[in-house]
Amino acid sequence: MVATTVEGKKTFVIGTRKSQLALVQTHLVRERLEKEFPHLEFRIEPMSTIGDKILDTALSKIGEKALFTKELEVALEDGRVDFVVHSLKDLPTVLPPGMVLGAILERENPNDALCLNEKCKDLTLETLPKGAVIGTSSLRRVAQLKRKYPHLVFTDVRGNLNTRLAKLDDENGPYSGIILAVAGLVRIDKGDRISQVLSSKVSLHAVSQGALGVECRENDQEARELLEALNHNDTRLACLSERALMRRLEGGCTVPIGVNTRLDKEENSLWMHGLVASLDGQECVEIEDKISLVGADTRDQRESLAAELGTKVANELMKNGADKILAELGHR
Repeated sequence: MVATTVEGKKTFVIGTRKSQLALVQTHLVRERLEKEFPHLEFRIEPMSTIGDKILDTALSKIGEKALFTKELEVALEDGRVDFVVHSLKDLPTVLPPGMVLGAILERENPNDALCLNEKCKDLTLETLPKGAVIGTSSLRRVAQLKRKYPHLVFTDVRGNLNTRLAKLDDENGPYSGIILAVAGLVRIDKGDRISQVLSSKVSLHAVSQGALGVECRENDQEARELLEALNHNDTRLACLSERALMRRLEGGCTVPIGVNTRLDKEENSLWMHGLVASLDGQECVEIEDKISLVGADTRDQRESLAAELGTKVANELMKNGADKILAELGHR
């Protein structure tokens, strides 16, 4: 274990990407840990990943599922860090051997948002003029929004949040607007840039969007006990269900998969709406289903049922044509 003792305090090392958003999120995790365990020290170790280094190619064309996680997991495996903070949507649904998801923190708003260039302020996706260019690096967003707003042109935009916002604001740039996650904008205090929050009727969000996950070594019992204090059970339930859906569909950045999950506490049930679409948005398969959590008294039992729901929705999607879409995309 990396944890060392400095000035009488045991120190744990937290791995993270170097981007502003990743660092903000990691500081949120560290603050929670420091509050829970004031007798311990937590040091942040930033590093670059493949996804951070390749900025001139669309994510879907890089051909690597662990775009934003691989280097972090290598550092975890060889003992340079004790745990790693991820945007959970970036973390592949099958973890490397010996790694576990030690904590899933409470989810921020998981929806997508439209940010507009000043010249288009007060407009919406519906009212933007024909041919207006919208930037997004997500095939999922393009596939859904092309169907609903065929008058718009969607094109790739890469870079961290501030870089993408700068491209949007460039007077000579092509973008009328860009689509980003509400959660990321809120976390870097750019919530004022949101012109329109896209409801689930407009765009189903990515699997685990808005949630933070903390990965650690399976055999590191001390780290796992620390991380347990950060878990938000309702968020875990929804995200593990969504990750089960994606695991069954074998999806990543290269597959337009959308989802919306809702926990009904009165009914004690979990509901899911899943979607798989072709890249051009012309073919789309959607399934809604729910599962009762009545009688599931432990967290493990509830999470098992949540995963069952995700797998069931994925199977129904496949039966109804998602298998053909995935086959065309080279995933089946």
